[in-house]
Parts: sequence; structure tokens; C-alpha cells
Amino acid sequence: MDTLTQASVPAELDEVDRQIIAQLVADGRMSVTQVADNVHISRAHAYSRINRLNREGILTRFTALVDPIKAGLTSSAYVTLKVRQHSWRKLRELLTAIPEVHHVALVGGDFDVILLVRARDNMDLRRVIFDQLQSMPGVLDTQTFLVFEDVDTR
Repeated sequence: MDTLTQASVPAELDEVDRQIIAQLVADGRMSVTQVADNVHISRAHAYSRINRLNREGILTRFTALVDPIKAGLTSSAYVTLKVRQHSWRKLRELLTAIPEVHHVALVGGDFDVILLVRARDNMDLRRVIFDQLQSMPGVLDTQTFLVFEDVDTR
């Protein structure tokens, strides 16, 4: 089985795995002891499960969620890109190197890529879109959708 096929095969998760994941999604800083208590398993069992979830790439990283407005990122937009065929791999590298780009997804439909861009203000957002995104090799067209309000669902 090639790497791409392996990466797209869903992992076998049981109810304990799902509960552990839910606990860590709710609070990535939760201690293993607290996870174990909440899921009603031993600390050693929780530790081995979390290690396996990490090793298998199910848990990919632990991170902090930041309020963009309080962090000074007052202007956000979803930007869609139409791109040249076969430019995705190189484009992905370029897009992920831009600090203001917070999420990148290859999608199907009327456009090929959608980005979440967060910037200090509208002038900074304009710079990212016009000076960086639209000038990238392989980008044929962009469309910008300003975000007026974010609602965190987690």
C-alpha cells in the first residue's frame, strides 16, 4: 500500500479512543491523569492510548486556540483560489509559509483551494491577497469573503 493510500485509510477507533480524543479536543493541556479519570481508565492505559494515537497520526499536535481579535488580528477573510492543474504541491508549500494564512484546504467545486487569512487590519489583508496570493505562480484567480464574526463551535 503506498503512502497516500495509507494516509487516507481511517484508523480503527473504539469508544475509549473517541472519549480520549474528545477530552483532548476540549482541553489540549489536560493531564493524562485527568484524561484517565474523565474516561474511567487507568493512567497507564490512558498514557499508552494517547501514545498510540500520536504514533498513528490520529493526534497530530497539541495547540492553543487564540482569539484573533484579542491577538490583534482584526481583519479576516476566506480566500478562494483557482489554480493551474498540477501546481498544488508547490503552491501548498508557498501558502503554508505565509504567516497570515491560518488554514489551507484543497477542495472540489467552483474553486480549487480555500484559505483562512487573518491579518492585523484591512491594509495588511490587502497586502497578503494582492501582493502575495495573486502573484503566486499557478494562481489563476482569487475571490475574497470577509469574515464579520467568528463563532467557535468547540
